[in-house]
Amino acid sequence: MSGFPAYLYLENGELYSGIGFGIKKHETAEVVFNTALSGYQEIITDPSYAKQIITFTNPHIGNTGINEEDNEASSIYASGIVIRSLTEIPSSWRSTTSLQDFLIKNNSIGISGIDTRKLVNTLRETGSQRAIIAANDSLDPKDAKKELEKFSGLGGLDLAKVVSTKDSYTWDEGVWPDFKKTSSDFHIVAIDFGIKENILRLLAEHVGKIIVVNAQTPIEEILNLKPDGIFLSNGPGDPEPCDYAIENIKIALDKKIPIFGICLGHQLLAIAGGCKTYKMKFGHHGANHPVQDLRSNEVAITSQNHGFAIEEKSIPEDITITHRSLFDKSIQGIQFDNKPAFSFQGHPEASPGPHELISLFNKFKDMIEENNA
Repeated sequence: MSGFPAYLYLENGELYSGIGFGIKKHETAEVVFNTALSGYQEIITDPSYAKQIITFTNPHIGNTGINEEDNEASSIYASGIVIRSLTEIPSSWRSTTSLQDFLIKNNSIGISGIDTRKLVNTLRETGSQRAIIAANDSLDPKDAKKELEKFSGLGGLDLAKVVSTKDSYTWDEGVWPDFKKTSSDFHIVAIDFGIKENILRLLAEHVGKIIVVNAQTPIEEILNLKPDGIFLSNGPGDPEPCDYAIENIKIALDKKIPIFGICLGHQLLAIAGGCKTYKMKFGHHGANHPVQDLRSNEVAITSQNHGFAIEEKSIPEDITITHRSLFDKSIQGIQFDNKPAFSFQGHPEASPGPHELISLFNKFKDMIEENNA
């Protein structure tokens, strides 16, 4: 394939040489692996992947190209992508451009020709690592170690305020292509910590009218919007530094406004309720993660993207664990016993991934109805 000399350098000293595509540049971030078999377009445009380099375990990436409907945000948020083999000529009736051209348009870099099986084994053994993805012309490999020392990692890093919308906006678009708008007049404020568009589509379809606000919006402004419910979105980075969000959620909990959180929003809700979080060894990134509902014992296959989780021993008595990962028993869902609030660690809108937990949006609507009764 056409391309340029490029490499991936890990903090443990491993150096992977390959063929770069996209833009000749270098990025420092945390390298993780994603096990999804499809949906690379949705994954790389997910704001939750800010400051992360994604290694795809699926060896063939680019085969379905890029289309104009499946972006989860207006640009690529991943710091870079690492793949085994790039398909330069896509084959899909929906494709309007190639992955290579999409990266160029979004000023992004990728690297192919990498032994991704070896790389993923390293990450499973050592955990997610700080890394540099670079074109040789952008940063000489001999300078990579020194450059990497400037990046301390995702722990303690607040990225939600970086990726959040600058201005509030309304959303009334449903799931493509056959949107059936809910008849509900409920007014939902969605706090954007890195929200994905398909989440907004499903909120509009199943719950009500939506206004999306910046992550740092003062609680007084949110309350002035008179929300029937508050949605806490997904997002990147460490939840604990997001003190502005945690304080806002505490006030909303005290006022008993119905709250539904996912991903980073799930972690923030937990912290506001008195829990602590920890950084996982290599996190959950993929579309095939089994999660069990502890009340019904049903198991759902879910889409996941997170590197932090709730510390179980920190959970207070008034919060109930509702879901667990069957991979590692980590907490996947909680519900407050005396307040209308619940959350889920995965991405229930499943973009990409299975659709088994869309019922959580209906649960949010039912909670609002009960609260308004």
